[in-house]
Amino acid sequence: MSVVEYNLLSDKKSVPTHQAVSSGGRADTPRKTYERDIFRRIRTRDICRIARQLATLLRAGMPLVPALSALVEQLRGTRAKNNPLAEIMEQVANDVNSGNTLADALGKHPNVFSSLFVNMVAAGETSGTLEDVLLRLAEILEKRAHLAAKVKSAIAYPLMMIVVAVGVVVFLMSVVVPSITTIFIEINRPLPWPTRLLISTSAFMKTYLVLIAIVVCAAFFGIVAGYKTKNGRLFADRTKLKLPLFGTLFLKLEIARLTRTLGILLVSGIPILSALEIAKQVIQNSFIAGALDSVKDLVSKGDNIANAIRRTGLFPPIVFHIIATGQISGNIEEGLINIADMYDGEVELATKTLTSLLEPVILLFMGAVVGFIVLAILLPISEINQAL
Repeated sequence: MSVVEYNLLSDKKSVPTHQAVSSGGRADTPRKTYERDIFRRIRTRDICRIARQLATLLRAGMPLVPALSALVEQLRGTRAKNNPLAEIMEQVANDVNSGNTLADALGKHPNVFSSLFVNMVAAGETSGTLEDVLLRLAEILEKRAHLAAKVKSAIAYPLMMIVVAVGVVVFLMSVVVPSITTIFIEINRPLPWPTRLLISTSAFMKTYLVLIAIVVCAAFFGIVAGYKTKNGRLFADRTKLKLPLFGTLFLKLEIARLTRTLGILLVSGIPILSALEIAKQVIQNSFIAGALDSVKDLVSKGDNIANAIRRTGLFPPIVFHIIATGQISGNIEEGLINIADMYDGEVELATKTLTSLLEPVILLFMGAVVGFIVLAILLPISEINQAL
């Protein structure tokens, strides 16, 4: 089945893509100001729990508004009374009770409910499968959070070890070593080259430690500021994909996130072009998001999605071959979800491998540095003992 044919079929059962509330409308109300202050405290797993609980209540035969009220009562009972998510869900329940659809009510809280969440709920309401859609949403959000946590742990652990190693070396070189090497200098004897190198390095660090700290902080904040610009983020995201070891991991993570989101959107009855636009918003790498724009442009001109993905030159061949096979069999959604499952497994395996490889390398580096310091201190002591 071609993409054009798929669009014609999907348009019969789809709903328009919901957009976030414009800044000229309700975005400046106290509700929005409140949400901007608290939305960071709402975790993905809280949204997953809401989706599952609401789906369970609806499957039990409870109408939507009472189900939302029951959900609010549950949220208030499990945490403090000022639970921000309970406040937002109460507003959603009130909006639905006033005649809004659930998707429209959720769309008024874009800092909490993403366009993916809102559009899938809209598709579920239109097709009468809201319970199934909510369960799919919970699944996709849980898998996304799980994969992101895996990658963060793979990066955070060696990064923490590097920070500790650098801190230990700086402390030794700027505090401990100078007090010991002063004795060697006062003896006025020829020193071995490791000791001379250690004394020179220690003196440099002690003299310019504040300057080094300022330069490092300035570089860090400069990189952060540059990343906030469009060109800076594009350069950084492109560079991340070229990093040794981690580049492939980042690419696999984004492919898993993209294909699962796209597959579930298509299963929910959203047209391919709208699905591509929504899926692009879950991509955290701006370089890959740009490639998805070209895919959307090619598909809108009548190209099939497999060939459009192949022409970006960014995705591995297996991705567009599986999608092409799904197009031929008329089951592209299953092919996309299979790709996501495959890359989910590869990401988990890669994170375990990276952690197991980097840990001994960092420990070896720390041991080498500390060993050199100890050797540089012991060598002159040994020579003095022999002279005596």
